[in-house]
Amino acid sequence: MSAVSVNQTTHLADLKPGTTARITGIESTAHLERLAEMGLIPGQMITLIKRAPLGDPLEVHIMNYNLCIRVADARAIQVEVEGHAG
Repeated sequence: MSAVSVNQTTHLADLKPGTTARITGIESTAHLERLAEMGLIPGQMITLIKRAPLGDPLEVHIMNYNLCIRVADARAIQVEVEGHAG
């Protein structure tokens, strides 16, 4: 996992805890509709809260709630980094 700088496009799975990003796109997956129903849509701000002890799943904050998402799904979510807390 490499360091991600502000305004760089990457995938949600590549962020470090505390990083805030804007969703820029979602690659076609079998779970595309389910992800959209949970608020994972382009334009939404998302913050990576933490990773599980073994790395999967990820806990994110989006639309005023916390959500756990599988790393496989997070790899399909393209984001642009906005900032890092801490």
